[in-house]
Amino acid sequence: MGGTILFVCTGNFCRSPMAEGILKGILRTDGKHELYDVRSAGTWTRDGMMASPRTLEAMNELRLDISDHRTRHLTSEDVAQASLILVMTQDHKEALALEFPDAREKLYLLSEMAGKRFDILDPSGSGSLDLHLTCAEEIKELLHKGYARIIELAESSPAKG
Repeated sequence: MGGTILFVCTGNFCRSPMAEGILKGILRTDGKHELYDVRSAGTWTRDGMMASPRTLEAMNELRLDISDHRTRHLTSEDVAQASLILVMTQDHKEALALEFPDAREKLYLLSEMAGKRFDILDPSGSGSLDLHLTCAEEIKELLHKGYARIIELAESSPAKG
């Protein structure tokens, strides 16, 4: 039971840490937080940076503290260890499928978990708290709607490696 759920975006300082923090909160509320390892990483980032100030503010508005988050560049080990990989955009999905062809069966758009298919727009660089809040709320809604599917896929797609 359980597994590793990996969220991937570009910089790992807005969308994927939001998704990581929100899902950890949902799992905690559901009493399943010890069964799953929830992580995030970026396709184009430097390791060790904090989440953006607006990301931290938006998450605080949701009563979630991700101040201990530090950016991580996506590695082949991350991909191998993940039971489920949820990306923010179709571009991320296509790039990861090309770089890690063995991961295709466990690679999805986050929006697909809620029965949809669209990109989560990146608020980074905007400086707008409203855009960050909108992004966080959208991710939260998708995670709530797709929660059962996320758990199902995380448990049925064992990590390879």
